[in-house]
Amino acid sequence: MIARVLAAGVLAAVATAQAPTEADARAARDRALAFLVTTQRDDGGFSRLTLEQIHEETYSVETFHAWGVAAHALACEALLRAPESPERRVALDRGLRWFSACRTPLRGSDWDNDAVWSWLYGVVLGTAVAADERFVGTELGADVAAKSRVFLDALVRNQVPTGGFGYYDDPPYTRRPKWATSFCTALVLPALEKAMSLGWLADPGVAARARRYVLDCRLPNGAFAYDLRPVPRSFAGESIDTVKGALGRIQVCHWALTEVGDASVSADDVRRGLGLFFAHHEFLATARMRPIPHEGHYANAGYFFLFGHEYAGRAIEALPETERAPWRQKFWAELLPTQRASGAFCDFLGSRYTVVAGTAMAALGLGAGLDG
Repeated sequence: MIARVLAAGVLAAVATAQAPTEADARAARDRALAFLVTTQRDDGGFSRLTLEQIHEETYSVETFHAWGVAAHALACEALLRAPESPERRVALDRGLRWFSACRTPLRGSDWDNDAVWSWLYGVVLGTAVAADERFVGTELGADVAAKSRVFLDALVRNQVPTGGFGYYDDPPYTRRPKWATSFCTALVLPALEKAMSLGWLADPGVAARARRYVLDCRLPNGAFAYDLRPVPRSFAGESIDTVKGALGRIQVCHWALTEVGDASVSADDVRRGLGLFFAHHEFLATARMRPIPHEGHYANAGYFFLFGHEYAGRAIEALPETERAPWRQKFWAELLPTQRASGAFCDFLGSRYTVVAGTAMAALGLGAGLDG
């Protein structure tokens, strides 16, 4: 009942404003994809692989390679899932060839394991390509699968003992890291299930432990904890584990659990999560483009914005079809005004990898409601 009341209030607000149309959303998605196509490098890459901002100079040198590969994989996925055009197909094929030949990112230091981002999105991309009829039985499809399986092996070796995946470690430093996050684990959870069906993942315990990790991060307030810890963070005050600090995590976790058929997530859960996303959207919006991680209210970071919107767009499609249209309009109303004149989207700093990743995330979130 609470979920329906909250949803009704959020959707009523749409009617009082000029709601974007499906044509507006489609045009925005097309401009985003055109940005990726027209800015692709001659070698097929979409991102840069080196440090571009002094704000990030404390990270391992290897991390910039990892972030660039992750952004590249997202760009390929956005093109893969979009309606094909001659220009997009050429860019996609070139991007997949670059991916299949790229150097596999490694853990950069004892603390900095941001290579996990490339492994996560590399596995997501590889399983999506394997399911696409255009690449089944082709040499390019086989090359992408081979690279994705390398990424999957690295990911499995870095699954934390409690089942999740994360990108840092804490002392004492160990080969298998000990820290994970709900959102990293959730974003790859459906891909892990697909990897099992493809025969890429022999141990079903990997996906089962990952699912358990996400479920264990659920909080009584309707949020998902940032990470699972023996002594939980407070979910009161301005903690990151309040609903207002977890708006994007709620969406990716609901989407992932719905995708894998977890019966503990209902349509009411998804409705409530989306209602919270739009009711408290200002806390994502005011953090967008802030240069210091987690400096927004409730520890929101700029880079929560487009990640959260991608999965909000996907979560909407988990609702009954008859309910989706007004939710889509609300989603478009929040996302479309942030698109740049170039067609790109960005929510943090402006390094090439953030622009590529943000543009791809926006395109994927929009595409979920446009392409079915």
